[in-house]
Amino acid sequence: MANSHFREQPISLAEQIVVMKRYFPKFIVHWRRNIVCWIGEIQPGAISQRYRIKIVHQLHKVPQIFVLKPQLVATRDERVPHTYPGNRLCLYHPKKREWDQQMHIATTIVPWTSLWLTYYEFWQATGEWLGGGEHPELSRSSKKTMQIVASLR
Repeated sequence: MANSHFREQPISLAEQIVVMKRYFPKFIVHWRRNIVCWIGEIQPGAISQRYRIKIVHQLHKVPQIFVLKPQLVATRDERVPHTYPGNRLCLYHPKKREWDQQMHIATTIVPWTSLWLTYYEFWQATGEWLGGGEHPELSRSSKKTMQIVASLR
């Protein structure tokens, strides 16, 4: 029986890097101290455009995902749905623990990003977001992490 006072150890950054390389060998990796950053291209579907994405991950923090190119564009008077400030993608609700540090980013975050981009393209065409979900507020610690990420650019 597991002791509830001890949290499981997160997957190491080294293991995350190895698994990402296996699934997405063309992604470029930058690793500095306890922060790893991947930049690569994905294409959600056969008729979709290619997107250059950036994933930043720090141990004990949630991954942060950005679309670098093409720039995400809002329609009408709306901002792009399910994004945080700085066009950081909102792929899941952090408090619902849909992603945790025992999951590989390559097999969760990257496919979820591809799905998000599919919903984004449909939203661009129709004005309707079919991705569902709810958008949580940004915490103070997330704002501080955003400042650290901005320094990596």
